[in-house]
Amino acid sequence: MAAKAVAMLLTLALIVTAMNPRGASADDCKPDQLAVCLPAIVSGSAPTDACCTNLHAQQGCFCQYAKDPNYSKYLSSPNAGRTLTTCGIAAPKC
Repeated sequence: MAAKAVAMLLTLALIVTAMNPRGASADDCKPDQLAVCLPAIVSGSAPTDACCTNLHAQQGCFCQYAKDPNYSKYLSSPNAGRTLTTCGIAAPKC
């Protein structure tokens, strides 16, 4: 179960990274800050304000995450997409 949660967190991080084509420095990209979004990604529950805040802060990392094979396979998660939409974040385009 913990491995699935980590995988989902990474998926969300990839989605966030893909949203900003100009990217961000490695120091700015902290996928662990997206752990607060795991309930929304895993169960489809509504994302918290903290989740949305962290997603917005990590937008510059979405493309970087999308290029990482450890994260990219999770970008297609329907719950990850719904989380972004609920937080007012457009789908990433890299």
